[in-house]
Amino acid sequence: MTSQAADGPETVAASRRSKITPEREREFFDAVLEQIRECGYDSVTMEGVAASTRCSKSTLYRQWKTKPQFVAAALRSNRQARFAGIDTGSLAQDLRQAARDAGDWSGKDTRLLQALSHAITQDPELQRALREALVDPEIAALQEILRRGVERGEVRAGHPALEYIPAMMFGVLRVRPVLSGQYADSDYLVRFVEAAVLPSLGLT
Repeated sequence: MTSQAADGPETVAASRRSKITPEREREFFDAVLEQIRECGYDSVTMEGVAASTRCSKSTLYRQWKTKPQFVAAALRSNRQARFAGIDTGSLAQDLRQAARDAGDWSGKDTRLLQALSHAITQDPELQRALREALVDPEIAALQEILRRGVERGEVRAGHPALEYIPAMMFGVLRVRPVLSGQYADSDYLVRFVEAAVLPSLGLT
């Protein structure tokens, strides 16, 4: 005889969730993040995402309940540490490579940050998800790059500029669109690293 526990609400909910394949879930997440980039957070609706992905809105509501929960899940699924694989053996070259890599994805990520800037001040869960997806992994990877540079003796431990390198790198990504209406591409970021970041560390 099947136990009652097997037919409980949690089992039923899990059964419903299992109907969404990882590939289909990825499609939902990609769709909502792209719509946020293009239209802004406030303009995106669960209904609109359902229409664009040809699913019923009840599927999305059953899985994620609210738009903030849906967007937070999409952000967390997009977590990447793009700087994590950088290790050229030289701190200056690592930072140049980080600049090149950042330039490759700065447009998409900066648009997403801009589109969510107001919403994250209203929703702590969204703010946490955004940091976990786009900020914390890259800061950790940059700090690891700097740590290796210190271990190799390229910059002294306790150098006052070390603390500010992540802020410098992320700051220029965010501020260039405001100052010039252009995203910080690879060429711009490499020139920034060579003109501002490396001299601050006493490197060339």
